[in-house]
Amino acid sequence: MALVRSRARGDDTFMRSALQFIGRAVRETTEVNNLEQWMLRAMARAMVMCVLTHSPIVEASDYSPSVPTIHPTAIIEGDVTLADDVVIGPWCHLMGTLGAITVGSGTVLRSRVQLEGPLTLGENNTLCANVCLGCAPQDLGTPMSFVGPGVIIGSRNVFREGVTVSRPKWEKPGRIGNDNYWMTNSHAGHDCIIGNNCIFGNGTLFAGHCEIADRVITGGSAGLQQFVRVGRGAFIGGLSAATLDVCPFFMVLTVNHARAINVIGMRRAGIPSASIDAARWAFKTLCHGRMPPKRALEVLRTRAGDPMIDEYISFIESSKRGIVIARGRHEKSQ
Repeated sequence: MALVRSRARGDDTFMRSALQFIGRAVRETTEVNNLEQWMLRAMARAMVMCVLTHSPIVEASDYSPSVPTIHPTAIIEGDVTLADDVVIGPWCHLMGTLGAITVGSGTVLRSRVQLEGPLTLGENNTLCANVCLGCAPQDLGTPMSFVGPGVIIGSRNVFREGVTVSRPKWEKPGRIGNDNYWMTNSHAGHDCIIGNNCIFGNGTLFAGHCEIADRVITGGSAGLQQFVRVGRGAFIGGLSAATLDVCPFFMVLTVNHARAINVIGMRRAGIPSASIDAARWAFKTLCHGRMPPKRALEVLRTRAGDPMIDEYISFIESSKRGIVIARGRHEKSQ
């Protein structure tokens, strides 16, 4: 069942016709007593409230895909472009006054969703209650009216209740890929870059400028400090955190402590056994080789040419913060 309707379709035609009929009855009938007139006026007032604050309860399949479905309590202002089959639920606010908002086909805003431009949403995204996308950076030196380059979001993402994503401060737009699942109250700060096929547990917190590669999973209340990068297929456990970069497929289960390789995740991703073995060797070399990280990197280079090893070499060489290893709570690897 749906409680949303399209203003363009005029789904309240029957209601308005009934109001006109009652209005004529009140004006033209002289034989009704005061009680009957009062009842007619009460019915009219009730129907007016129904038109203004509610929608007829109809099956979602009754709606034509040719126009967006917009609840009458939704507020849409400024430069907003909606695909034909977008659904905007009760009390949503699309604020295109700071920058343009574009919402792709099949996207559903269930209720009380806040979108602030510049913002681009791809197709078939689902936004649940109290989601806020493109909100102002949470920065003491940045005014709420700051526009910036905005946020670009792909397709088939699910944002559960209370998810927030801030718009960036720097010159490049923030980006979220495809097929990500954001659980309740997770947050991505300004200038974050998120890949594809990720799952973020309840209360996951990404500070500003974090970069998350594809197929990353976080547990509940996991956290990343500013500018941290997380490699492909990594796992950040519940109540765990990282202030250093997390290598591909590493499992971080406390604070800055790599515990193992995410073998299950690699198998689910269809990675060949030979590549899984190479990742295991890289993990042992970096975390259990009893050598400084620079020396461990030299050992990795002895197997350069293996695609998995090359991925680790490239990730480590591009790290500006050092990487999480298996040695200490706050030790920085250089």
